[in-house]
Amino acid sequence: MNNTEQNINGRLYKKPLQPVVVICIDGNAPEYFSSAVEKGRMPFIKQLIEQGHQHESDCVIPSFTNPNNMSIVTGVAPAHHGICGNYYFNGSQDVMMTNPDLLKAPTILERFNQAGAKVIAVTAKDKLRAMLSHGLDFSKGNAICFSSELASQTTLKEHGIDNAESVVGMPTPDVYSPELSEFVFKAGVKLLEQEQPDLMYLTTTDFIQHTFAPEQEGALSFYEMLDSYFAKLHTLGARMVITADHGMNAKTDEHGKANIVFIDEVLEELFPANSYRTILPITDPYVAHHSALGSFAAIYVEDQALAQDIGKILNEQKGIAAVLTRQEAAERFELDPERIGNLILLAEPDFVLGKSQAHHDLGRLHGTLRSHGGISEQRIPLITNFAIAKNTGKTLRNFDAFYLAMQ
Repeated sequence: MNNTEQNINGRLYKKPLQPVVVICIDGNAPEYFSSAVEKGRMPFIKQLIEQGHQHESDCVIPSFTNPNNMSIVTGVAPAHHGICGNYYFNGSQDVMMTNPDLLKAPTILERFNQAGAKVIAVTAKDKLRAMLSHGLDFSKGNAICFSSELASQTTLKEHGIDNAESVVGMPTPDVYSPELSEFVFKAGVKLLEQEQPDLMYLTTTDFIQHTFAPEQEGALSFYEMLDSYFAKLHTLGARMVITADHGMNAKTDEHGKANIVFIDEVLEELFPANSYRTILPITDPYVAHHSALGSFAAIYVEDQALAQDIGKILNEQKGIAAVLTRQEAAERFELDPERIGNLILLAEPDFVLGKSQAHHDLGRLHGTLRSHGGISEQRIPLITNFAIAKNTGKTLRNFDAFYLAMQ
């Protein structure tokens, strides 16, 4: 590397003296670790907890995949990097927030790569790959970034690795399977051994957490698998931080029926259809996870008086915990006001927000509805395999991960 340290987005990161591996377990509510540890399925994590390496932590709101992964790899909140959801309205059309040009801040990976460090990022979901690749130079042989979703299609030019499927020695998994996340860790172990990177970022999919509650066998066996890979990475000398992009909660009543507030069905009887636009920022290609139903939604409405009337109506709906103005939401949750709606809706812990019944196909869900997006999914684990300085009362955030590991 050219320099011993890098100043990135207002934080000083020291040159890593051993491989730094930051792991984001998608949808990893604290109960998943605690249940698996209690049932003896995660002996390595249990050991780290007993050593005092478990720390209280929060993700960013909205508690969705894209804003949190980008927060982790930039080390700052969405107000700085600009990714405030998986999906937003840019003033003329609805946009999936996967284009790296939407990033307003450099990533830690790209800045260290540009300084000569070898960096690797492996994501389960290909929707994150382009943004994780932002600024990486694959031509020099010191950067790799690919998804397990499209592992058989990787090239040296675009991903820094030819046919990752053959390198890892595992067939490309189905997108709705636990193997999609296992591929990430199998690749991480293999590439840590072979490439000896300075920085590595591994991020999974939350298919399991959307499908199974923490105490169910489908979740327990998945976390047992994760634990075995954590132990392998530790044995290989990784300085690890294990965190999450968001938690997960059941969004059903006592009978298992989905609790949904259909926003457009509430508003269409009172306001002209073309006077507002409902955006669900959880929207992404993985509809069998959540059917585009999350606990955070946005309303775009230009008329201020109309916005107040809409906000008043929605605030009275059962299942809606809060209705915030754009400025209130931007200040409270450190969001970029240019990338959020005029009104922000937060659901109660066991509710989700949708457009209309016709817009969502719940028949494609794997199991009952489990989702995220609100404040009730903000608390997440953060576990290290090294001691960190005592916190001075300030809650850690998932985007502190690289900073903690590089002090």
